[in-house]
Amino acid sequence: MTARPVIVTRPAREAVQWVEDLRAAGFDAVALPLIVIEPVHDAEPLRAAWRRIEDYAALMFVSATAVEHFFQSRDADSSDEAMSGRRFWATGPGTTRALLRAGVPPEAIDAPPPEATRFDSEALWERVQAQVSAGVRVLIVRGGDEAGQPAGRDWLAKEIDAASGRRDTVVAYRRLPPLFDVRQHQLAIDGAQGRAIWLFSSSEAIANLQRAMPGTDWHAASAVATHARIGEAARAAGFGALRVCTPLRDALIASIESLA
Repeated sequence: MTARPVIVTRPAREAVQWVEDLRAAGFDAVALPLIVIEPVHDAEPLRAAWRRIEDYAALMFVSATAVEHFFQSRDADSSDEAMSGRRFWATGPGTTRALLRAGVPPEAIDAPPPEATRFDSEALWERVQAQVSAGVRVLIVRGGDEAGQPAGRDWLAKEIDAASGRRDTVVAYRRLPPLFDVRQHQLAIDGAQGRAIWLFSSSEAIANLQRAMPGTDWHAASAVATHARIGEAARAAGFGALRVCTPLRDALIASIESLA
């Protein structure tokens, strides 16, 4: 068991469960959100998407946050029948749990299986690509930048296009960089100097950290990344010790312990 703190970099709301799980496993886990989640300035596109929901064969959610903000915009008069017959796509277990909490029947959800070796758009597409053919409409529910413009990977959108499907995108929330207070800045310094272990679940979080700590040398830093693509971003940033694993509790614990 490592004596170094583990810095959980997920957005604040999502970080809570990860911190609790790691503390229950005996780690000194602390949250340092590197992505700040804010509502969109104008929720009308979300409400409009709900009004058109029956036009879509499937709705794809990029994260649990996308699920939560999308369902928060649901009109109180909207019936469960509107969701009937729709497929709900999730890239990972956290998004799946959010859909279940929102009242989506488990049999309507498509996601990589719990034993999958990765949770991403590619793994999801392997399970749902047969659902898409010419004219089939899919709504992608995702995050946006500070101005509310769609942000993030568009790999799956391109696959839908290649399959002759039709897809729309709606931004459910905005993702902003953090502003560190004194305590958070010191925690980031500790992580940079190897006195704590970083836990990254987003390449965007790494980019935000670099912007928040310009000129920092990361070669003494240790990190666990929950996807190979995130690991590549950490290596490019200069992190000296790195482990890559799936975002599942046992895999995270084993990877963190290997850095002890």
